[in-house]
Amino acid sequence: MLVKQINVFLENQSGRLAEVTRTLGENDIDIRALYIADTTEYGILRMILDKPDKAVEVLTASGFTVSSTPVIAIAIEDKPGTLDHALSIFSEGSLSLEYLYAYVGRTSDDAVVVIRVQDPQMALIKLEESGIRVLSSEEVYGI
Repeated sequence: MLVKQINVFLENQSGRLAEVTRTLGENDIDIRALYIADTTEYGILRMILDKPDKAVEVLTASGFTVSSTPVIAIAIEDKPGTLDHALSIFSEGSLSLEYLYAYVGRTSDDAVVVIRVQDPQMALIKLEESGIRVLSSEEVYGI
């Protein structure tokens, strides 16, 4: 159960992020989560969107450099200690975590954690064996 994360390369120029959000809004694409990793010259905007394939199409047509990355989304209780439990599965399983970001969903008491790992298939197995709820793409896009 992998989810498509959309990545947009952005030059560090005033208004570039607004151009992305405007393009998405004009095309009725809703942002579920976003994260920006930046340097002094550029940034990588990582997003979970309700219509990822359409987003790639419209952002590329608008001149942005866009890619898609498979990520895992898990649901954990929104209370202290639950993220630690989920992350311990990765360290105990010798799975390399590349990055993560989280958000609280609109319709439940769970937090959604988006995780990028080097071996997503093995991570899915370990998460499921540990009883951590892995979300389907439909669940994530529909939040």
